[in-house]
Amino acid sequence: MLSAEHLARIRLLRSERIGPISFAQLMRRFGSALAAIEALPDLVQRTGGRALRIATLAQAEQEARRVEAAGARYLFADDADYPELLAHIDNAPPILTVRGDTRLMQRPSIATVGARNASASACRFARQIAGELAEAGFLVVSGLARGIDTSAHEGALRIAGTGAASTAGVIASGIDISYPPENRNLQAEMGERALVIAEQPPGTEPLARHFPYRNRIIAGMATGTLVVEAAPKSGSLITARLAAEAGRDVMAIPGSPLDSRSRGCNELIRGGATLVQGADDIMELVSPMTGARPRHVATPIQNYAAQPQPEPDDAARRTLVDLLGRSPIGIDELVRQSGLDSGAVQMILLDLELGGLIERHAAGRVSLV
Repeated sequence: MLSAEHLARIRLLRSERIGPISFAQLMRRFGSALAAIEALPDLVQRTGGRALRIATLAQAEQEARRVEAAGARYLFADDADYPELLAHIDNAPPILTVRGDTRLMQRPSIATVGARNASASACRFARQIAGELAEAGFLVVSGLARGIDTSAHEGALRIAGTGAASTAGVIASGIDISYPPENRNLQAEMGERALVIAEQPPGTEPLARHFPYRNRIIAGMATGTLVVEAAPKSGSLITARLAAEAGRDVMAIPGSPLDSRSRGCNELIRGGATLVQGADDIMELVSPMTGARPRHVATPIQNYAAQPQPEPDDAARRTLVDLLGRSPIGIDELVRQSGLDSGAVQMILLDLELGGLIERHAAGRVSLV
């Protein structure tokens, strides 16, 4: 049974204009989702913004029943088995739904990604390298897509003995949706013998805008990301970029310059990614990190303890709003130009975001809507 606080967290995250960053800020500001939900109407009214649609308790309870019916459960960001490295990225998912053995997420992880229309040789290589990594005790993380993802999962599943198979599939849909359709059986097997992870609510179909969010989870969970085969401007390269931004190793398999599916990997190597040719290369690269990984998962009190801070006054709010425009500006620059402390700037921006008056962009920038 979910507690009242956990149901409130589901309500908070499913409410309009609340994402991972604003969720975490509200939790730190008020100490609990129950308190944050109670405060939301006043926060929006203070900015003069549009009314905020807050998810109801009935909606949260209905979602929880669907998660249970799918044979899954919730994993909250302050749970002990939440992935350590994932908790360290700025926009870590506050809530995941999972099917399978969550203990697998405590193993050192390698993300394996690549083209959906991968060549037969690349798929065979991905299958082999994933099996070798799984045998060595690594968790192979991928996205349950066609091509390289499927081969990586199959390679890790194949070597499993009586225990859980060391692979995790992160999907862009709800936990109860199988995509692509031909991977229905594979996803079901992984839910039984390995692990399936979703961020979207149950019943959510995999839309194009969901895949970059899925990719950040794949990259965020892993010590390093391996790209086996990828075209330029592909989703696999987005995952590699996110891994690099999180300070993780990026590895690539070189390929023929005559094959467009290898061009992305070759560009990664030219840009500084590590060229690898087998599992031994990967283990040699990441092993120094795996033995001394910092623990980033805190207890609920440490992670979400309210941090009392005086509410910014109207003059501070006007100062900050006057600095905002249609062009994105960095939050650090707003702190510098406003003369306000960072905490006050973050609080004002959060209120403006809840009122629908600003939007957030990449690299910590914001702009007026």
